Amino acid sequence: MSESFPAEAEAVIESLRAQVAQRDVVIEQLLERVTALEARVGKNSKNSSQPPSSDNPFTKPSPRSLRQRTGRRPGKQPGSPGARLEPRSDPDRLEVHVPVECAGCGGDLDAAEVVEERVRQVFDLPAIQIEVTEHRAQTRRCRCGHLTTGSFPEAASAATCYGAGVAAVATYLLVRQHVPFARVAELLADCFGVAVSTGWLAGLLPQAEAQLAGFARVTQEHLKAAPVAHFDETGARVGGKLWWVHVACTQTLTHYHRASGRGASSADLGGVLPGFEGIAVHDGLTTYRNYDVDHGLCNAHHLRELLALTEAHQRQGKTQITWPQAMADLLIEINTAVKTAKAADHSRLEPSEQVRFEERYRDLIAQGWRAHPPPPPTGKQGRPKLGTAGSLLRRLDIYQDDVLRFATDFGVPFDNNQAERDIRMIRVQQKISGSWRSEAGADAYLAVRSYLATARKQHRNALEVLRDLFTGTTWLPSAT
Repeated sequence: MSESFPAEAEAVIESLRAQVAQRDVVIEQLLERVTALEARVGKNSKNSSQPPSSDNPFTKPSPRSLRQRTGRRPGKQPGSPGARLEPRSDPDRLEVHVPVECAGCGGDLDAAEVVEERVRQVFDLPAIQIEVTEHRAQTRRCRCGHLTTGSFPEAASAATCYGAGVAAVATYLLVRQHVPFARVAELLADCFGVAVSTGWLAGLLPQAEAQLAGFARVTQEHLKAAPVAHFDETGARVGGKLWWVHVACTQTLTHYHRASGRGASSADLGGVLPGFEGIAVHDGLTTYRNYDVDHGLCNAHHLRELLALTEAHQRQGKTQITWPQAMADLLIEINTAVKTAKAADHSRLEPSEQVRFEERYRDLIAQGWRAHPPPPPTGKQGRPKLGTAGSLLRRLDIYQDDVLRFATDFGVPFDNNQAERDIRMIRVQQKISGSWRSEAGADAYLAVRSYLATARKQHRNALEVLRDLFTGTTWLPSAT
């Protein structure tokens, strides 16, 4: 009995050890899952690329900007020009208000001396009324007996029809202001006395798109020749299916197109990236690596991801991991140095300053890898999963030149906000007016939106360029 007891005990111990090891694996898996779920729950529009509309209204984070304090007070700054409604020297109407009797003695003031005249101007809209022009085409008989009929202008395409002015305003409301069709019809009726149907409104955008082929070609060529261009994409519902809207833009140009995905073949449909030789600024989507161009990565994305990591480490009690916040601070510091150099009319940072920034950058990358070492090889094909921190570290490490492109080339911005502002309008359209019912409708909207966005960037009046469009004289953009 005494001799068999140790063998039995050893077997029990081994069994318990196996159970403990198995539970340790389960606990490790559960901890990883809890960490991933906490990170997912902790994401919001401030620390990720999620839109503000996705934030939980009951746990919405307090406003917090990634910008640094400048020390200036809100509002108008000392020395900056003010803005007010300036009086006009040539008012359209003049009304003189004459006192009838003296406020003191009650005497008649009809022939009294004018000793002072105070002036106030009221800027207001007159009553807007639709103007109807009747066109009559006469038929005349020549001495030879032949009958000849005069030609109607192009605008008079039917017995009764709306002109370019109404079409321009309606299209402006639909595309620039994202007003749904039914509400545009209501607005035109209330404000202008124009009772249009939603069916007539639905035909405006395809009609406008038919005039924009030349505009699209010119815009694509200008974007191809741009030294720096921004690229982004977002999902959109078209006919109940998920499609992708891509944008290529600069400070003066915008071009949208629809595609089935986010790959290179989808990006090619925009007609800009094939043949583009400038610097492509984007958020790091691997699609853009298929093009043989220099890249600039969006550091606004990096700041949000670094903030998310900092918050995750704080939730987990890992306060000793400080590299994410330090890296965010460094990127902001470099951006401030670049702005200061630009303000002083410098074209680059001082070489010694650039070297110091790069050394600090490499040191923080090394700290990050020590805190988040890559997993050991598993023998499986493909790259092992690095996790949120590892994936960000890999991008910051491998693509350092692209991350810091804004510091070595002052023509490259710190972020991709230009493309994000342009693509955000597509999200606004989807949120207000809902998804597009057809692919043709989506394409027509994107064509007109490209036209209006570019016109606004080049300081052209939206209604004027739309009126030009509907009268057959499409406005074309300049390169800058």
